[in-house]
Amino acid sequence: MKHTLTALAEKYAQVRKQTEQLVKPLETEDFVVQPIVDVSPPKWHLGHTTWFFENFILATFSKGYKLFDVDFNFLFNSYYESQGDRILRDKRGALSRPTTKRVFEYRKHIDSAMMRFLENLEHQVDEIEKFLTIGINHEQQHQELLVTDIKYILGANPIKPAYLSRAAHQSENTSHEFKWLKVDAGTYTIGYSGEDFHFDNEKGVHKVYIEAFKCANRLVTNGEYLEFMKAGAYEKAALWLAEGWDWVQANHSNSPFYWFEENEKWWIYTLHGVKEVKLDETLTHINFYEAEAFARWKGKRLLTEQEWEVAAQIYGRNEQAHFQNQHYFQPQTAIDNQFFGTAWEWTNSAYLPYPFYKQEAGALGEYNGKFMVNQMVLRGGSCATPQDHFRLSYRNFFHPHLQWQFTGIRLAKHL
Repeated sequence: MKHTLTALAEKYAQVRKQTEQLVKPLETEDFVVQPIVDVSPPKWHLGHTTWFFENFILATFSKGYKLFDVDFNFLFNSYYESQGDRILRDKRGALSRPTTKRVFEYRKHIDSAMMRFLENLEHQVDEIEKFLTIGINHEQQHQELLVTDIKYILGANPIKPAYLSRAAHQSENTSHEFKWLKVDAGTYTIGYSGEDFHFDNEKGVHKVYIEAFKCANRLVTNGEYLEFMKAGAYEKAALWLAEGWDWVQANHSNSPFYWFEENEKWWIYTLHGVKEVKLDETLTHINFYEAEAFARWKGKRLLTEQEWEVAAQIYGRNEQAHFQNQHYFQPQTAIDNQFFGTAWEWTNSAYLPYPFYKQEAGALGEYNGKFMVNQMVLRGGSCATPQDHFRLSYRNFFHPHLQWQFTGIRLAKHL
């Protein structure tokens, strides 16, 4: 094995182990639950990430490889039209079979086959390294989805069980003071420019001209959003985009997701169980409509994704980031110059290709490009994002009504 391939094999083993650590606190019954279409059962995540390596590496490049189960391509393909038929997304929760035990056997089988294959690899090394690298990063994406999907699954349970019983960590290095960070007008460079792994939607380093603006040094807190709620914002159509107001009316919304009021207090479901809402913690689990309405209520606005990347280049401090690796899975007290980790930040930018964007050929071309419609860009990573998976240029994207991810708000204003 070449040095790069050896390092990738070690990374593969580490990431696969981390995925199984994330589901270790679950009971068998938790693995098959799918409360809504956007949430996949943990068992499906385990199978799908394994299918990726079997389908795109072993079945393609390993001579004489025999599929573990011929039904698994149908069961665990997600959205790859080029890879054949697949189970409907909203039917993943119907998979009582294969059993959870069988899926873990599948993972063990593929991991053993992968290590044997990589140890003896002599040909097509560069191409296989490409698929292995994207497979590792693909699994890290699903690690984040596992955390947020598990939270939805347990939070939808009437007794709201905790995923982890220990108390969430509180950072000692905190700053509650709100400040404005100034970015001067000018031409800036954005997009990924390094040599390490990155997704195709980050490619295309290009210049952007930005008018002078200021942005908040930290994300909006629970206490600040509670003021918005107390002002009757969910009852005032003038604060909302038309689609946002339709969403409020259709869902009878009056608070962030996972919040509920009881005994004249606001409570929140966390992966550590139900806790009283802490006013100085970073707000999460709000959708784009809520973020935009809050900014409008404050007389401010959201950043564009270009502004976010420029501000993060100037002010971002990675040593204060709260990523998945800390195993708290809950936003912490708002921190000064907090740009990375804790919560994905809604931007006011539609998810569109960068200049010079070129979609990957083949199945990998289905990874990002075909989703560039009707979605909004989020930046910054969250407390569920693996730290070594994140880059400043990382472009996340979701439909504007979704709340189940760790999503928050950073305010901005023109000068």
